[in-house]
Amino acid sequence: MIRRLLSSCLPACALLLSHPASAQQREVPYWGSLAAEEVNMRVGPSERYRIEWVYHRQGMPVKVLRIQQGWWLIEEIDGTRGWVYSSLMSRQRTAIVTGEGLAAIREQPQAGARLLWHAESGVIGKLGECEAGWCQFDADGHAGWVEADRLWGAGEP
Repeated sequence: MIRRLLSSCLPACALLLSHPASAQQREVPYWGSLAAEEVNMRVGPSERYRIEWVYHRQGMPVKVLRIQQGWWLIEEIDGTRGWVYSSLMSRQRTAIVTGEGLAAIREQPQAGARLLWHAESGVIGKLGECEAGWCQFDADGHAGWVEADRLWGAGEP
């Protein structure tokens, strides 16, 4: 009975234990985002290292440059780099509006399409598909298409 129980549990345990290793084998760089309301950026990949910065922007896009024992070396929009614990991070693709002035969010991926709304620089939203220089962008349920060159987090990392 115990042998049968162990033989049925071992494959599941092996799968669970292999997940963190497989997650760390993902090819870098790639885009990720902050998953928590508060995320500490440290100068090294451990809680022993001092906190360099505390983020309070859930969903903020970041570039993942390296993974080491459950820690991600990330780069943010201004080039700042540091280490964050992986459980505070997400692989959800997001983007942040950049540039001067308001960014037009349109109904279709073309300049002449109906204007739905404007987004200020600094607005964060979920990133959808990108095509022909335009990306689907959803900021708190307000969705449409925005020119890709107005987004940090679109394209290749």
